[in-house]
Amino acid sequence: MAPSQIYSSLSGLPLALAGYALYSTHDVVIKFLGSFYTPFQIIFFSVLFGFPVATLFMLRNPRTGSLWPHHPVKMTARVLATTLSGFGAFYAFSVLPLAQTYALLFLTPIAITLLSIPILGEQVGLHRAGAILTGFIGVLIVLQPGAVELSAGHLAGLLSVAGAAANSLITRQIGQKEKIAVMLLYPMIGNFVIMGAILPFVYQPMPLLHLGATALIALLGFAAMFFIVSAFRRSSAVAIAPMQYSQILWAGLFGFFFFAEDVGPNLAVGAVLIVGSGLYIVRREWILGKSLQPVLSDMSARPETGLRPRFAVARGMFKSFASVRHRRNRK
Repeated sequence: MAPSQIYSSLSGLPLALAGYALYSTHDVVIKFLGSFYTPFQIIFFSVLFGFPVATLFMLRNPRTGSLWPHHPVKMTARVLATTLSGFGAFYAFSVLPLAQTYALLFLTPIAITLLSIPILGEQVGLHRAGAILTGFIGVLIVLQPGAVELSAGHLAGLLSVAGAAANSLITRQIGQKEKIAVMLLYPMIGNFVIMGAILPFVYQPMPLLHLGATALIALLGFAAMFFIVSAFRRSSAVAIAPMQYSQILWAGLFGFFFFAEDVGPNLAVGAVLIVGSGLYIVRREWILGKSLQPVLSDMSARPETGLRPRFAVARGMFKSFASVRHRRNRK
């Protein structure tokens, strides 16, 4: 491979690392606010401040058209899945160490692979089955059932994984038929309505600094996705997708310096097994010559609350922006 080609293939890595660093900073803000407010309140205001970005997209995309979904039942299920995923992740970040929360959330690609058997009818061979088993062993090492009392935070993290997996599988089924605006807006509106209905029972007055922090969550989420989508446009998918796991390093650093958290050997060993199993699934798909798009969407999957779109939706957004800008330049 020529030096220029090597450079081109690696040029997206710094962008991906920057994007996932922004995501980790995003999660630090969630953890900070979680010591003062319930996830319902944090998500409500974060989604509220995310609407201006979504509105900008609507104004920039002249082909939005009707916002009624082609699959209303499945879209409703997707909204409920994102609500469960987002709430579980926000609560887990609030009460668990950052690195431990990431170790749980990194189970998402494994959970998707497992659930794709009964839902999508996919076949999982010996290799991927071994990767799934390895991932679950890693979770057992992290959680240490019997030695450490499992808390509501651990349950919330696992519920977030279940919600994210369901969201991913539904997105695979309807994503090609639904408009990008519909895929983006419905989770936002659903979370806004659901969290807004609960908010009067849990609301705590927020100083301006904390209110600004909720806006920062939305801003960091969209900025991180912009960097990551840009990275996928510059470099190969196989090179960029594993960069998500750099968040475990940021979690250790941020947890140590900001929250006095200690990463023990059990967490380190368990995280290595979970990360390794996820990477093996991606490598296996690549070797078999299958489309990496569904896997990339899963690898890039973070608990979605409408604050930011999934990878596939976000890529469509930025393509739409580029298309509109290209047409305007030609005029």
